[in-house]
Formats: sequence, C-alpha cells, structure tokens
Amino acid sequence: MVKRDEKFVLWFKELGIEDVPLVGGKNASLGEMYRNLTAKKVAIPNGFAITAYAYHYILEKAGVKDQIKRVLSDLNTHDMKNLSDRGAKVRKIIENAKFPKELEDEIVREYRKLCKFFKTTNVDVAVRSSATAEDLPDASFAGQQETYLNIRGANNLIAACKKCFASLFTNRAISYREDKKFDHFSIGLSIAVQKMVRSDKSSSGVMFSIDTESGFPNAVFLTSIYGLGENIVQGAVNPDEFYIFKPTLKKGFKSCIISKKLGSKHIKMVYTRNSKKPVKNIPVPINQREKYAITDDEAHTLAKWACIIEDHYSKKAGHFKPMDMEWAKDGVTGKLYIVQARPETVHSQKKANILESYVLKEKGNLIAQGSSVGEKIASGPVNVIKDVKGIRKFKKGEILVTEMTDPDWEPIMKIASAIVTDRGGRTCHAAIISRELGIPCIVGTKDGTHRIKYSKKATVDCSQGSNGYVYDKELKYQVIKKNIANIPKTKTKVMMNLGNPEQAFDLHFLPNKGVGLAREEFIINSYIKVHPLALLHPEKVKDEKIKKQIAKITKGYKDKSKFFVDQLASGVATLASAFYPHDVVVRMSDFKSNEYANLIGGHYFEPSEDNPMIGWRGASRYYDPKYAEAFGLECRALRRVRDDMGLKNVIIMIPFCRTVEEGKKVLRTMEKFGLKRKKNGLKVYAMCEIPANVILADQFLDIFDGFSIGSNDLTQLTLGLDRDSELVSKIYDERNEAVKILIRQVIEVAKRKKKHMGFCGDAPSSVPGYAEFLVSCGIESLSVTPDAVINTILHVAKAEEKLRGKGKKKPAKKKVVKKKKVIKKKPALKKTVKRSKVVTSKVTVRKTSVRKRPTKKRKK
Repeated sequence: MVKRDEKFVLWFKELGIEDVPLVGGKNASLGEMYRNLTAKKVAIPNGFAITAYAYHYILEKAGVKDQIKRVLSDLNTHDMKNLSDRGAKVRKIIENAKFPKELEDEIVREYRKLCKFFKTTNVDVAVRSSATAEDLPDASFAGQQETYLNIRGANNLIAACKKCFASLFTNRAISYREDKKFDHFSIGLSIAVQKMVRSDKSSSGVMFSIDTESGFPNAVFLTSIYGLGENIVQGAVNPDEFYIFKPTLKKGFKSCIISKKLGSKHIKMVYTRNSKKPVKNIPVPINQREKYAITDDEAHTLAKWACIIEDHYSKKAGHFKPMDMEWAKDGVTGKLYIVQARPETVHSQKKANILESYVLKEKGNLIAQGSSVGEKIASGPVNVIKDVKGIRKFKKGEILVTEMTDPDWEPIMKIASAIVTDRGGRTCHAAIISRELGIPCIVGTKDGTHRIKYSKKATVDCSQGSNGYVYDKELKYQVIKKNIANIPKTKTKVMMNLGNPEQAFDLHFLPNKGVGLAREEFIINSYIKVHPLALLHPEKVKDEKIKKQIAKITKGYKDKSKFFVDQLASGVATLASAFYPHDVVVRMSDFKSNEYANLIGGHYFEPSEDNPMIGWRGASRYYDPKYAEAFGLECRALRRVRDDMGLKNVIIMIPFCRTVEEGKKVLRTMEKFGLKRKKNGLKVYAMCEIPANVILADQFLDIFDGFSIGSNDLTQLTLGLDRDSELVSKIYDERNEAVKILIRQVIEVAKRKKKHMGFCGDAPSSVPGYAEFLVSCGIESLSVTPDAVINTILHVAKAEEKLRGKGKKKPAKKKVVKKKKVIKKKPALKKTVKRSKVVTSKVTVRKTSVRKRPTKKRKK
C-alpha cells in the first residue's frame, strides 16, 4: 500500500490544515474547510490536490534538478535582466521535462472521478498552484504562481499542470524566495484541481475577516466585481466595497452592513473559445456599473461565512487568526462559493501595544488622490512606468507611479518608497504587496500617471483616513510612536471627540472608553453635501446647475431623501462599530443658519441672521415646522443604526436646548419619527452649554438622561462674548471662576440625581490643572480630540492619585495614636515637662496635653 506522503493525489475530503508539507497552504486550507465547514453550510467547490511529492517526483525522474541549480548559480534578483533570463530558462526546463506516465495516468483517473461526481463528461476545472511554504504567518506566497481557469478534458488538464509546476520559478516567485531566504528546492508545488465556479457569468471578489487598513477586528471587508476574480487581484477594476459588522451579525441582526461604496467596475473578464487566449475583458454596461455586483443579502451570507471560517481557524490555532478569502458566484446556478482561504499576514503580525502615527507638517499642492492603503507618509523622486518592461530603470527609494501592478512588478515594488496606481481597489495586487512591505500606497487615482508625471518629486500621504493624497513636492512629516502597554486605568472615563468616520477604525486601538461627542456635521458636510430640505423638496430648487449637482451626488437614488438617511446612517454606524460596545454619543446636527445655507441648495431654505451663533440652531430647529421633517431624516438614520444594525451603544445628544419646554418638544418630535427615549434602552443626553442649563439643571435632568458640558459655548455665554471675535478673544478663558462655579454646580446636581455628567473639550489636556479641577468635582467622563487621549488619561490618573492622597490624610487618628504610644513612657514625660518651662508656645501646647494624662491616672 502506498504511503500517504508518497501519494500523487489526495482529495479535499482527505486533507486538513496539517497537510501543508504535502499539498501547500492553499490546498490544505481547501481540504480543511471542505472537511469541516460544509456541514456549517459554507459552500466549497469539490476537487483534489496533486501533491508536492508528485512535483519532486518529476524533477527526480526527469533528472532536471542539477540543470536548474546550474542556471541559478549566478542569480542576481536586483538585476532585472539577470532575473528574467534565469527565470525563463528554468521554466522551460520544467515544461520540457518528460512527464512520468504513472503520474499522468493517476491524474487522468482522478479527473474522471470528478467528472462522475458532477455528472458530466468533461467537467470544467480551475487548476491552481499551491506552494508548500505559502501563507506562513510572516510571509504570503499567494499570487506568486499561476492559475489556469476553465480547463476541460484530460489532455488540457495535463498541459495546465505542467505550466503550473513550471510557475514555481516565475521571476516574482524567485525574487520573493530570495528576499525571504527560502531555499528554492526546499519548497514544493502542489496543484488544486477544483470544480470551476462560473463567475464569468456573474460576480466574484475578495474578503477579509478584518479591516485591511487598520486591522480593526470587528468588521468583514468585502469587495465585489463582475466576472472572473483575476481583475480584482490585478487591480484592473475598482470594485464595490462593503463593511459588515461582525458582533451584531453573529447576534442575528439582518442589516449589519455599516458602510458600502459603489465601484466603477468598467470591465469584466469572461471566457473565450480561443485556447491560446482563454479569457478576455469586455465592457460592463453603464446601468450595471451603477448597481452593486451582489445584493445586501449575499454580502451578509459571505460575511457569515467569513466569521465561521475565522472562528474555525482561530479555535484550531488557539488564538485569534484573521483570514483572507476569495469568493465567487456561479452565474448558472446562482450559488455563492468560497474558493480560497489563507491567513491574513500583515495585521496579525503587528505589535498591538505600539501606536505609530504619521503627521504631515507642511502643505503642498494636491495633484492626485485615491483610496489609501496603510497609514504612512513617504516622499521622494517620482518614477512613472506604464509597462512592466520599463521596470529596469526604477531606482531604490523612488515613488512608483503606474496604471496597475501584477506579480511581475514585485522585484521593484520592494525597493519603492511608495506606490500610486490609476486603477485598483484595496484588495488589488498593489494594495496587498504594499501592506506586506509596510509602504504607503494609493490605488484608484484614475489619472495619477498623467497628473504626477510632471512632478520630479512628490509626497504620498495615507495618514488622513480612507482617502490618500499626492502632493507635488517633498513635504516634511513626523512619525510619532507611543507605547500604550503601561497606560494607567482611571475611574473617570476618558472618551474621544470624533466626527470623521474615515478615522474611526484607525483610532480603535487607543485606550479610550468610547466617543463622548460624535458630530453629525462632518458626515453631512463631507458625504451628503446637500441641504436635507433640498432633497425633500427638489421642486423648490430653481437653479439648473444646482439641480445637476444634486443629481450627480445622489446618483442611483429615486428617493433623494433616502440618500441622506443612508449616508448619515453609514457614517454614524462606522463610528459606533469602531468603539463597540462602549458608548458613542451622537450629537444631532448643530449647524448655524449660515452654515446650513452653505450646503448645496441651502440658501433656498435658510434665513439670513445677524448673529447665527445665538440664533436658529440646535433644539429650536428640530420641532419647528419649517425644519422638523429634515430632522426626521436624522431620526430615521439613527433609528436604523440602533434598531436594524443592532448598535445600541449609540446615545443621542441634543445641542443648544434653551428651555425645559423646548426639550420636551424635541423629545415629542423624536418620538414621532420613531426614536422614543428609554425604548430599546435609548438614552438621550443634552448639551450643557447655556447658563440656563445649569440654573435649571434639576428640571432638565428630569427629562434627559444626562448632560455633557460644552465648555466653549458655556464660557462665551457666561462671559457674554463672541469666541470667534479676535477683539475679545483675550477675555475668553475656561478657567474663569464664574465658568468653574457653573461647572461645579451642575456636576453636583447630576450626581445627586444619579444622571450622567460628561465634559467635551480639550481643556483637561491643554489647560494646566483643568483635569484635576474636573476630577475633583466628580465628573464622570471627559471627551477630547484623538491626539489628546493619551495625555488626558495621564492627567486624569495623576489627578485621581492626588485626590486619593488627600483622602488618606483626612483620618489623622492613626497618627495621633502613634504619638500617644510614644509619650506614654513615664521617664520621657517627666523630662519633657521639666524642660518645657522656658520655650516656645508650640512646646507649651505639648506641655498642656501631657498634664491631662497624669490626672487620669490619679483618678484610677
């Protein structure tokens, strides 16, 4: 009987993850999933693996090993011509090697069994390579070798297998192994022969069980395109993107897509009948481009599978193991499949305790932008290369600017300081490799190669969230590293002020206790841009130019108001999920009338006010018939986040509420739009930023669940000044005693009524002694900007320690007792009395206390 490790073929049902030495990481993973997860309804196409033993068997039988060694004896991977010549020679040697008959017969025999399994004569298969050292924790060999799709018939299968074996020596694979210091002959190649999924007639994509940019572990990142998945890996297409929140998905909530973005998807790869060119790209019709390649339900199904796969591998490994997966939808059957899964190899290796942030210190002219990969900044000489043939002219440290990359570009990618591409999404080849190399990358700029080519030097900035920017010269930047391993824990919660959803996942590593102030204004300004009433009443917008602008922004929406709800819900959900299950306090819109007027179409609906700072803003808008239905859109968005997505950590906050009666009107309006206080645990806070809020705090806290002190407005209204006026700015001071008295007073009321009391502003981190003042008053939480979180925690910890120290000094009885024990000794007492006749008053006091004791003794 043939030993297992000397078999030419092993079926997926016979394989497990422990079989990497026999069949490589890709095939071992396919076997692991097919054997263990099909019962959990994760669909894996059936197939078998041609083992690495078969590969080594060919080399030995054909006697080509020594020839390959001779060809590689003077290999220089830094010389592109040397690498290219030697790679071509080795591949030719393997392709021309005589295929052992016994191996060929067995492959054909097992292929016939696969045909029988699928009840067809010549079943179509994907022939995928799987190196035995691939997908190690610190290196990914994925994409280094070739894949051949839609292979039919035994003869075509054998020809594809020869090419697969030879692809172990592609230029990129040789270069990669040299860099990772792997011996070329210690690695074998296995081949997966797997039933083809007809995604050419439907869609496909890549999926990660964590966020690829920040490493945020609670979201599945899913991309989708039309046609075969090769285009998404090559970066030929900008895909659709989905983020699905894992914790509420696992709890059974049906709407867990926290955000999604439509990709251009201008082409799709399909099969041809030409054996020399088996695939080709064709245009995607415009009406299809403007739709997502999969439905929301299908995105949820794939995300559930991602969770099942991640949980399985994590349990198997004994620690958290994020996964990188490829999926495909069969256009004939309409079924979804997982076709590959491997460990994520970038964020799983990062040190969680070290926070590294890049800060741009100068400004430059923006010349290109796209989707950012990573969070770093790099600058240097620009080298625009449009064809892989031109990579020989690339020099170390240059910024590579190109249309897109594939594995043939890797020899120069590893020496680039940054990469910029015209095409591709966050799961394309350029993005994957730049993450692994740890260099900044911007993909999908559309016209970067044209716009950047005129700059001799440039700066690539990926530090500002999901958008990446290219500037026309070298700019100064700073790298800040912080070790948070020993950050002290505090009783007072330190939270964060945040309005930009793009930053949320990047900031989840900070040791904050949620978000104390999430401003809706940033989301409305950046993502919606249009006045809500212009979306509700487009007939009132008369300017044709503005109408076209609105139509372009809301493309794909018949109901324009739904666009507002979707965008706001997505932004808030991203913020809420990043810090789940900690509280995220969302302040309803607090634009002033002049700021609302600046939104597209806004001037049709906004009044002109002389002093909008104390005009029609905050609560006074929400119940007003002139604005209430627009406020209703905000309520619909927040209700979706809490009730449909399950993000019940969202707390609503009402700004600038002048009277108690006004607060009641706002709560009634919210209830009308489906947000009822206390229902499903909904809490509603109010901003404490008007002296009236403090004076009537008892009454306000009867209708609200808490306050958050807005020190900016409270200071200006207490001191009666405009904080935006430079003429009186020197008077503005949060340390003013009147302001501090109000703050102390309102905290006392909240504590007595057992209601939440927070503070949002940077004074605790920037104003000396302010953290100590607030902590001494008994503040429950402080909310500051992200860059002030660490310093604020340190200030608060110091203030709490100081207070504890003061608390220890209060019960001074113990010290008195110790003194008594010392002076009880009779000889010492007598001496003290005798020597105290002509001394200071301080000693005389001691003399008096000594006299009392003998008196007590005499009584006894």
